[in-house]
Amino acid sequence: MPTYEYECSRCGHLFEEFKPMSAPPRKRCPECRGKVNRLISGGLGIVFKGSGFYANDSRPKKQEAGSEAPAPPSDTGKSESAGNNSSTLEKDKT
Repeated sequence: MPTYEYECSRCGHLFEEFKPMSAPPRKRCPECRGKVNRLISGGLGIVFKGSGFYANDSRPKKQEAGSEAPAPPSDTGKSESAGNNSSTLEKDKT
C-alpha cells in the first residue's frame, strides 16, 4: 500500500495517509476541514521484509513425497583422484 501526502490549502497542514490505491483520495483536512491537495512524492522505494528475499525466491522447488531427490555429487572421488594424479606426476619427475 502506498503512502499519500496531502497539504491543506487553508491552514497549510501537511499530513500523510497509508491506504490502498483503490481507496478514494482525501478531500478535507483533518485539522480545519479545508480542501486538501495531494502532493506528488518520490516514495520510499521497495522494502523487503521477512526472513530474506533471496532465501524465499531462489530456493529449489520441493519434490513430491515418494520421489527420490538426486544425490549430491560426492567430493571424496575428486580428492582421491586428485591425490592419485599428484603422486603419478611426482613419480614421473623422478
